[in-house]
Amino acid sequence: MLDQASYTPRLKAVYTDQIRAAMKEEFGYKNDMQIPRLDKIVLNMGVGEAVKDTKKVKHAAEELTLIAGQKAVMTMAKKSIAGFRVREEMPLGCKVTLRGDRMYEFLDRLINVAMPRVRDFRGVKPSFDGRGNFAMGLKEQIVFPEIDFDKVDEVLGMDIIICTTSNVDAEAKSLLKLFNMPFNS
Repeated sequence: MLDQASYTPRLKAVYTDQIRAAMKEEFGYKNDMQIPRLDKIVLNMGVGEAVKDTKKVKHAAEELTLIAGQKAVMTMAKKSIAGFRVREEMPLGCKVTLRGDRMYEFLDRLINVAMPRVRDFRGVKPSFDGRGNFAMGLKEQIVFPEIDFDKVDEVLGMDIIICTTSNVDAEAKSLLKLFNMPFNS
C-alpha cells in the first residue's frame, strides 16, 4: 500500500527535477517563480443527446468521474432555446477541474496511455489561445483504460484544456513538449 503523504506523481517529480531547469535555461528566467507550471486541467463533455434523454448526461458524468478520478459536475443550460428544445436549468453536459497531484496523474495517463490508443494517431495540433493555455479534443472516451468497452452505450467525445501559468504560447508549448506532449508540428 502506498503512503499518501510520501507519494509524488511521476510527472510532478519530472517537472521539479528536470523540466524546471530546462525551462530556466531555455528562457533565461532570473527567478524560479517566473518558470511556467501547470495550473489546472479542465475536462468537459457536452452531451447533445441530453435534450431527448437526460440519463445520457448522468452516464457521461459517471464515465468522466472514472476517467478523472474526481466527481464530475453537471453543466446546466443558462437559458431556454425553443429551437433546440432546451429549457433553462436542463443538464446538457458535465465537467471536471483537476489540480495538484490528480492533474499530474491525469496528464501522465493522457500522454502515455490514452493518446497512443487513439486510432490513426499522428500527434496533436498545437492549439493555443494566446495566453498560454492549450486545448484539444478527443473523439472517443474509450481510449482511457478506466472505461469498460462492453458497458459503453454511446461513444462520446471530450474537450481537454490544459491551463499553464505562462502568458505566452511559446513558453506553454515548450513546457508541454518537455512533458512529452506529442505535437505534430
